[in-house]
Amino acid sequence: MADLPALLLASLEPTTRKQAEQNLDAVSVQPGFLSHLLRLVLEPSQDRAVRLAGGVYLKNIAKHRWEEDVQPLAEQDKAVLRSELVPAMLVLSSPADKGIRAQVAESVSLIAELDFPSRWENLIDQLVASLSPTDYNINIGVLETAHSIFRKWRAHVRSDDLFTEINLVLKTFVKPFLQLFRQTATLLKDPSTNPSVATPLTNYALLAQAMVLLNDIFYDFTCHDLPPDIEDAHAEFFAPGIGWFQLFLTWDSAELKGDPDDTTPSLPSQIKTGILEVAELYIKLYPEQLQQSPAVESFVQSVWGLIGSNQLPGIADDNLVSQSLRFISTAIRSGQWKSLFSARETISSLVQGVVVSNVALREHDVEQFEDDPLEFIRLDLALSTTGTDTATRRQAAADVLQALVGSGFEAETTEIVGTWIGTGLNEYESNKAENWKSKDSAVYLLTALATRGSTSQHGVTSTNSLVDVVKFFSDHVFQDLQAAQGTVHPILQVDAIRFLLTFRNQLTKPQLLSVLPLLAQHLRSTNYVTYTYAAITIDRILSIKQGNHLIFAQADIHDLALSLVDALLTRIESAGTAEKVAENDYLMKCVMRVIVTARQTFTPTFEQILTRLVAILGLISKNPSNPRFDQFIFESISGLMRFVVSGNASTLPIFEQALFGPFTFILQQDVDQYIPYVFQVLAQMLELHTAEVPEQYRSLLPFLLTPAIWQQKGSIPGLVKLLKAYLARDSAGMLAAGQVASVLAVVQQRLIPSKLNDAWGFELLQSVAFNVKPDQLKQYFKAIVMTLLTRMQTSKTDKYVHLFTKFFLFTMAINVDGLSPDYVIGTIEEIQPGLWSQILVNFIVPQIPKMPTKERKLTVVGVTRLLTQSTFMTRQPSAAAWPATFGSLVKLFSEPQYLTNSKIDEDPHAGLTEIDFEEQTAGYQAAYSRLAASENTEVDPVEYVRDPQQFLGQELVQMSKRHGQSVKAMIEAAPDVGPFIQVLASAGYVL
Repeated sequence: MADLPALLLASLEPTTRKQAEQNLDAVSVQPGFLSHLLRLVLEPSQDRAVRLAGGVYLKNIAKHRWEEDVQPLAEQDKAVLRSELVPAMLVLSSPADKGIRAQVAESVSLIAELDFPSRWENLIDQLVASLSPTDYNINIGVLETAHSIFRKWRAHVRSDDLFTEINLVLKTFVKPFLQLFRQTATLLKDPSTNPSVATPLTNYALLAQAMVLLNDIFYDFTCHDLPPDIEDAHAEFFAPGIGWFQLFLTWDSAELKGDPDDTTPSLPSQIKTGILEVAELYIKLYPEQLQQSPAVESFVQSVWGLIGSNQLPGIADDNLVSQSLRFISTAIRSGQWKSLFSARETISSLVQGVVVSNVALREHDVEQFEDDPLEFIRLDLALSTTGTDTATRRQAAADVLQALVGSGFEAETTEIVGTWIGTGLNEYESNKAENWKSKDSAVYLLTALATRGSTSQHGVTSTNSLVDVVKFFSDHVFQDLQAAQGTVHPILQVDAIRFLLTFRNQLTKPQLLSVLPLLAQHLRSTNYVTYTYAAITIDRILSIKQGNHLIFAQADIHDLALSLVDALLTRIESAGTAEKVAENDYLMKCVMRVIVTARQTFTPTFEQILTRLVAILGLISKNPSNPRFDQFIFESISGLMRFVVSGNASTLPIFEQALFGPFTFILQQDVDQYIPYVFQVLAQMLELHTAEVPEQYRSLLPFLLTPAIWQQKGSIPGLVKLLKAYLARDSAGMLAAGQVASVLAVVQQRLIPSKLNDAWGFELLQSVAFNVKPDQLKQYFKAIVMTLLTRMQTSKTDKYVHLFTKFFLFTMAINVDGLSPDYVIGTIEEIQPGLWSQILVNFIVPQIPKMPTKERKLTVVGVTRLLTQSTFMTRQPSAAAWPATFGSLVKLFSEPQYLTNSKIDEDPHAGLTEIDFEEQTAGYQAAYSRLAASENTEVDPVEYVRDPQQFLGQELVQMSKRHGQSVKAMIEAAPDVGPFIQVLASAGYVL
C-alpha cells in the first residue's frame, strides 16, 4: 500500500487512469485498506490532489462496492471505517478542507443509507457528541453530514422502516438540534450576546452558514410527519412577527449581503429560501398547525415585501424569488388560504407586481441565450418542482397564473392577463426592432394562462377553455415560425417553436404535418437554440401517441426523413471536438427518433448515414463525455440496422464491415462507457445470422469468456445476450472447444453468487439447457444444481426463489429430446436421495401461484410435465407432494387470459415504443443502458403447446392409462380441484 499516493495521482491522468484504477482495485481488497485510505485523505502533509483523489475513491467504494457479493469487502474493515468516519469529518472541519470534506460526507451518507441503523447504531450519538457550543467550523461539518443522511427521507415513500429510522434519529438528535437552532438564531440576530463566537465577520458568516443547514434539517425532520418536540415549539418558529422564521424573512445583514454582481446566493438569501421551503411544506402537510395563528397571512405580506415590484432583480436571488412564487402558488392552491387572493384587486396587483415583472426577459437571460445556449435550453425545459434549483423565475411566475386559473379564478385572471398580453403585442407592433421583448413576454404569458395541466413527456394535456390557443398561434405565432432567419429576433423564433412544442397535443395530425417542413428549415439555422429547439420539437411530435400507438408512421415522413437526418448530422459534425460534438444530445435524440419512425425509408441511402454515424462514434469514443448522447447514437445505429436488414438481409455484411473496426477499437482501448452498447449491437448482428456463426464472431468468443471482461457490471446484460446468440447457433462447436464449460464457470463463479446479477446467470443457464444436447450437458448439470443450492443456502432472497423455481420449471417445460423431468430430478437425487421432494415442497409449490403473468404459460407446461411424465413423482417421498403441486397448478387456470400465446400478428417492432427514451437514465459504469432498438420480441420457449388446458387434459388422460386408479386418488387428494376436473371432463378429458 506504500505506492497508494502514486496510484491515486496516476488515476487523475487520462493516459494512466485505466491501469491505475485496475491497480487500485487490486490493492483495495487487502485487509486494512479502507482505514489506510482514510488516513491518507486526512494527512495534511500529503499533496492536496492525492487527498482529494483518495476522497473520491473512498466515495466510489461506498457507492459501488460496499455491498459487493462476488469480491466482498471484509466486514471487519467496514466496521473499522464506520467508527472512523465521523471523527474524520471533524478533522476536516477547516474551510481549506471543504472540498475533501464534501467527498467524505458523501461516503458517510452512502454507507448510512445501507448500514444505518442496523449495522451503525452509534452514528447519531457520534454526531451529537461532536457538536460544539463555540466552534462553528465543527458544527457545520456535523450538520452537513447529518443533512446528507436525513435528506434521503424526502424522496422515500412512507413505511414502517422509514418511521423507525426517523424516530431513532429524533430520539437522540432533535433536542440538541433545537438548542443549536436557538443559539445560532440568537447570535445572528444579536451578535453582542456572545462576541467571541459571533465576531469577527468570518465567524458571523459561519453562523449564517449553520442556519442554512439548520433550516434544511428542519425540513428533513418534518417532511413526513410532525415530531412532537417541533410541534410543541410551533409558535417559537411560526408566530407572526416574533417566530424565528417570520423574523428571518425580514432580516438582512449588510455584512453578509455580498457583491451585487455576484451570481451565488448570499447567505441571507439562502436562509430565506430555506424558510419558504419549510412554509410551503407546512401548507401542504400541516395546514391545521398554521391555522392556529395568522402565520400564512404574515408570510404572504413578508413575501410581498421581498419580491413585489421586482425588488430582487439580481441572478443571485433567482432561487429566493422562484421559491417565493412557489410559496404563493401553493397557498393559492391549498384552499384554506384561497380567500387571501380572491379579490380582483389582489389578482390584478399580483399579476402586475409579481407575475409580469418576473416573466420579462432580463439582460442575463439574453446573454445566456447567446453565450451559454445549452444551459438556457436546460433551464427553459426544466419543470418547476418544489425544492429544486432548476425552476426559473419565469416558470415560477407562470405557475402562479396556473394556480389562479386552476383555483376558480379563471375568468378574472384570463381577463387581467389578457390585457397585459394585448399591451405587449401592441408595443411590439409599434416598434418590432426595439420592443421584441414585449412580444416574448406576451407569448410566455399566454402559454402560462392557457396551460391547465402538462407533463414533460406529453406537453399540455388540458387547457384553459377561455383561451383559443390555435387562433393565437395562427394570428401571432405562426408568422415568426415561417419567417426567414434574421428577419425577426431569434428569441421570437424560439418562442414560436416552443409554442408548437408546448401545445403539440392541441393541434391535429394534418396541422402538425404542415409545420414539420418549417421545423426542418430551422434545423439549418445558425442559431444554436433555434436548431436545438427545432430538433426537440420534431422528436416530441414524432413521439405523440394515441392510445398505445404512435400517430406518425414511416409514410408520414417518407419525403422529409433524409433531409431531416442530413441537417441534424451536419449540425453535429460541425461542432468540431469530441466534447462539443457530444454535448448536444437533443440533436442525436432527434436523429434516433427520425430513424425509428422512417424505418425502411432509409434502405436506399443507409450507407451514407451509417458512415457518418460511425465517424461521429469514432471521434467521441476517444473521450466519452455525455452518456445521453452515447445512448442515442448507439440507438440510431441499432435502429438503422434493425429496419434496413429486416427489409433486405443482404445489407447485413455492410453494417458488419462498418462497425467491426470501431467496435474493435472500443474493446481494445477498454472504453468502458461504450462496451455495454458494443456487446448489445454485436448480439443484434449475430442474431441476424440464421445459419452458423461467421469466423469474425468465432474469433471474438475466447475474449468474451475472460474473467476481466465480466468485472464491469454494465457489460453483463450485453454479454449474456451475445453468448445466448452464440449458444443458439453453435453450441456443438462451443462444446468441442471447451467454451460451454467456460460459460458455466462464469455463471457459477460470478453471476449466481451475485444478488445483482443472478437473473443474468439464470438467463444463460436456460440458454445452455435449451441449446446443449442433454447427454452432453449431463457432465455439468450436477455441479450447476450444487451451485444453485449453495446460493439458496447462503443468501436466499424472494427474487432468487422465483428465478430458481422458474429455471427448474423451464428445464422441464421445453421440448428438447432427452431433457425430461426425470433427467432433472435424477440429477438432484444423485446429490442426496429425497432432496427433490424437499425442494419441491419448500420452494417450488409455494412459488407456483406467485409466478408473474408473463411466465404463467411456461409454469403450467413445466408443472404439467413434472406431474404427468416423471416416474419420481409417482413414488415416495415425491408422490406425497403430488396433490399439493396439482392444487397450485389448478389455481393458475383461474386467469386463462395469461396462458395463451401472445398475439401472432403483433408488430415485431412494438417494443421500440415501450422504452421511453424521454426519461432514459443513461449513466456510466454500474448502469446498464438497454438499447431498445437491439431488442427482439421474446420467443415463447413452449411454443409447441397451443392450449395449456388441452395439454394438461391430454397428459392426465395418458398418465391415467399408464397408472390407473392411483392417478384419480392423487387428484382427489388435491385441495379445491373438483370444479376444474369437471371442466376437463366436459371438454372430453375423462380420467
